Amino acid sequence: MRVSVVGGGAWGTALASHCARAGLAVRLWAREPEVAQAINGRHENTLFLPGVPLPKELVAFSRLGDALEDAEAALVVVPSEFSRRIYRELRPVLPPEAVLVSATKGLEKDTLRRMSEVAAEEAPGHPCAVLSGPSFALEVARALPTAVVAAAEDHAVAQRIQRALATRTFRVYSSEDVVGVELAGALKNVIAIAAGIVDGLGFGHNTVAALITRGLAEIGRLAEALGGRPETLSGLAGLGDLVLTCTGALSRNRRVGQGLGRGLSLADAGAGLVAEGVRTTLVACDLARREGIEMPIAAQMKAVLYEDTSPRDALEALMLRSLKRE
Repeated sequence: MRVSVVGGGAWGTALASHCARAGLAVRLWAREPEVAQAINGRHENTLFLPGVPLPKELVAFSRLGDALEDAEAALVVVPSEFSRRIYRELRPVLPPEAVLVSATKGLEKDTLRRMSEVAAEEAPGHPCAVLSGPSFALEVARALPTAVVAAAEDHAVAQRIQRALATRTFRVYSSEDVVGVELAGALKNVIAIAAGIVDGLGFGHNTVAALITRGLAEIGRLAEALGGRPETLSGLAGLGDLVLTCTGALSRNRRVGQGLGRGLSLADAGAGLVAEGVRTTLVACDLARREGIEMPIAAQMKAVLYEDTSPRDALEALMLRSLKRE
């Protein structure tokens, strides 16, 4: 399969590197010309994934049309806030039969859309799949064993992506639950910020375990209300990704939360990081309000991030909620 990866950040570079190792003909588009030059000349993304050698077969471009030439699949790996613009830009240069694969774990702030919905609106007529699961970019780039989920409403499309990307170190499961996979991948970032706050405040493993468990419950309530399947939430895209992002040292959202818990401002805690959970918190709360779903952790993260509530007060508010049956 001829694959184009749209996005030269850490995750996009890691996926492109994996595709090259898998024997696929892969082209990477990076908006920054210096990133493309470094990948082609030094076989390293010195800006976003420094110190990780990349396959010599990986070729990078700074012109979108060049990267998408003859592509059979386009993996779109850009932050959610730029996704609509990118899908709009790739529409006139994307080959007609190419499959769009969203690997962005976020939601659009103003419209509350999932990324596959944005893709369908801006680049209609293309089969669409999503790729998600517990997968730190650095570990994928280093070919450490990883398992993810490829989901598409047409299961044949999901299986096509599954077969193309699966290797001995990158196991891909297929699913038809696009809603559940996308929402789980996006919403876990909100809980990861809370987990980072717990760590930054110096609380213990008990607190993190409770947070992950109750976080999964509220993600599940919203996902199921919007059409997601319960089994998805207990799988790789749900529980697997949630545990990784809430406990792993490489988690950007957790690092933002750690900074907040230690008393830093949001600007200082998130400096230099693309933490999707900050924006997704607003979307989660808007979706919960629209659907009449209770999401107390997301509500307290909104209070911390946007309403000047102290992290300690937010955690205390969660502990002091009225007692309930589990």
